[in-house]
Amino acid sequence: MKIVLLLALLTVSECGGSRSVVGHAGQNVTLSCTYDFKYYGALRICWGRGVLPSSGCNNQLISTDGRKVIEGTRASSRYQLLGRLDKGDVSLTILNITESDAGLYGCRVDIPGWFNDDKHHFDLIIKTAPKTTTSTLNTKTSTERTTAGYTAGHTISKETLLNSTTTTTSISISVEVNSLQSFIGITTVTASFIIILLLTAAYIFWRTNQRPETDRRLDQSEAEEVHSSV
Repeated sequence: MKIVLLLALLTVSECGGSRSVVGHAGQNVTLSCTYDFKYYGALRICWGRGVLPSSGCNNQLISTDGRKVIEGTRASSRYQLLGRLDKGDVSLTILNITESDAGLYGCRVDIPGWFNDDKHHFDLIIKTAPKTTTSTLNTKTSTERTTAGYTAGHTISKETLLNSTTTTTSISISVEVNSLQSFIGITTVTASFIIILLLTAAYIFWRTNQRPETDRRLDQSEAEEVHSSV
């Protein structure tokens, strides 16, 4: 009866001494467990979930013979012993943790003798990554892209307006030049036509004045000839 009571007291005291470890979902977390390899030599260890019993590990995750992992004792490839086993470092690393990994873990080092096993309990707390940061970053990125797009569009609109104005001005100047050339051409033709009309009228007037003079001279010549004949 005394032995049972002693075991119960040892179990309660060991559970109360668990250490809290905080991990973030999607990352790796390491639960530290070591022993004096130089003093004891290679010792068997095991990792389990929940409170460690009087011997062995409940819900065993992985175990070693002191030198290497014992085949068939690894519950998942996510459970790794990445420390130097030959230095007594039997810390458990859990890869890519999730919320389901939260809870109590135990590391048991089998030290020879009665009730000499070294036990360590860890209370793993999983925290999820804050979503606000990602949302804010996405919003900021979206705003920057929208602003950049608006600026680019505004610049293009200015360039388009400038090109449109330049084209319109060029067309206007071209039309004015063509109109001026047409006006000059019409004016030149009109002036030429008027000059021709004036010259024709002058010639007709001159010819009209020359004909009576010629008739008069002919009449005088005939009269003089008649007078000479008499």
